Amino acid sequence: MFRKTLKKDPELFQNVSEGLRKLYRTKLFPLEDTYRFHDFHSPALEDADFDNKPMVLLVGQYSTGKTTFIRHLMEQDFPGMRIGPEPTTDSFIAVMHGEQDGVIPGNALVVDPKKPFRKLNAFGNAFLNRFMCAQMPNPVLESISIIDTPGILSGEKQRISRGYDFAAVLEWFAERVDRIILLFDAHKLDISDEFSEVIRALKNHEDKMRVVLNKADQISTQQLMRVYGALMWSLGKIINTPEVVRVYIGSFWAQPLLVPDNRKLFEAEEQDLFLDIQSLPRNAALRKLNDLIKRARLAKVQAYIISSLKKEMPSVFGKEAKKKELISNLGEIYQKIEKEHQISPGDFPKLEKMQELLNGQDFTKFSALKPKLLETVEDMLANDIARLMSMVRQEESAMPSQTVKGGAFEGTMSGPFGHGYGEGASEGIDELEWVVVRDKPTYDEIFYTLSPINGKVSGAAAKKEMLKSKLPNTVLGKIWKLADVDKDGFLDDEEFALANHLIKVKLEGHELPASLPEHLVPPSKRGTVMQA
Repeated sequence: MFRKTLKKDPELFQNVSEGLRKLYRTKLFPLEDTYRFHDFHSPALEDADFDNKPMVLLVGQYSTGKTTFIRHLMEQDFPGMRIGPEPTTDSFIAVMHGEQDGVIPGNALVVDPKKPFRKLNAFGNAFLNRFMCAQMPNPVLESISIIDTPGILSGEKQRISRGYDFAAVLEWFAERVDRIILLFDAHKLDISDEFSEVIRALKNHEDKMRVVLNKADQISTQQLMRVYGALMWSLGKIINTPEVVRVYIGSFWAQPLLVPDNRKLFEAEEQDLFLDIQSLPRNAALRKLNDLIKRARLAKVQAYIISSLKKEMPSVFGKEAKKKELISNLGEIYQKIEKEHQISPGDFPKLEKMQELLNGQDFTKFSALKPKLLETVEDMLANDIARLMSMVRQEESAMPSQTVKGGAFEGTMSGPFGHGYGEGASEGIDELEWVVVRDKPTYDEIFYTLSPINGKVSGAAAKKEMLKSKLPNTVLGKIWKLADVDKDGFLDDEEFALANHLIKVKLEGHELPASLPEHLVPPSKRGTVMQA
């Protein structure tokens, strides 16, 4: 009945969030519930999981600047904030928007249906006493929420003293956040055993992961190159994937740079990271859709594993012995399911973890395979998700300006301290004199060697000179279009000088503008270009 209604009525879902919520409740949840998905992998999703703002999770060893990074983004202290060289943040702090400053303790937070944290109740009091929500009115928090985490320490003793499974809590957050930022200190780059374990626990979420090499202004350029290389090598060993995680290098706080040699690099990196964070509200619906697809694929595999184990169990005698045998042969069961149902090996849960979890389960209470439940999920993946995907695009185009505003994001938006201001094609933007005039005598000498006719050189003559730059034809073609301001197929002395100026801009490593900025239009052409 539900499936027929879904196909007939295209107005069934008002928006993507509502669509995801309904699909989860009516199609995916029954499969998860039947095959104990919530005992093995992840608690059931709640309404707040579909409606909440994008979240950014900060993870790092102590004194890597996690809390300072949040303060830098918001340009404001938040309730419960503590900063220092020693391990100061000993709690998980969800920094969220609120009308007034205040702190909500963990036990109260997990019973609030409007917050996406209710399922954290499963981690017990030891965790909840170390969990809080800092609420405050801040423009950055109107678009995103930020999760600050305790500094990761080294040594087995520290891990035991936490009283809760730190890696499991981080994995719970990783499933639900939109971006995971791993912070490293360029001044003291060491990755402890616990941090390595945490990174491995986050391995299934590499697409959300970004790395920040912080405090990079404390070392010289040569040292920075070595530290960057060492970090990439260490991460490669831990994550063990051919893809390279994006690393942002900089000094993310509002203090003067100690070693200012790499200022331009730090500015460009900060700008890239800010753009990445600012894109989160626009891509939030797509991220939730992607996470639901990942969850559905895992739930299907879970159903095949549990039903296979149920099928192999004897009805009367030898149940315990058979259970042990099945657990030890789980790898072979994986292979059988993989071949029988054409499932990718990457969709299966980790073998060792699954074996460990199965030890505490009663196999006789497992459910047999119910094809109808699996067909419903297949239908969801094949039809409903495709329809929601088109709705995502519609929502994105209807809200193109949805971005993170306020705090540090405002400082680099415009004005002389905006990224790239007065550099490359923007050079001379606020000068009265045409910037090309500085080098025009040199360009004029070349221009008159090309035997201009009626004060202009042909495209063929200009091409020979422009090719000396060794830039590709695609780039030179764009420069020609920008420089031929009056579009007559020839270049006069000003247009020729402009072409050479743009070649210089490109050779210095800057991007060419999509259209010619006003300050680069040759003086003799300014009236005609404005009218055109």
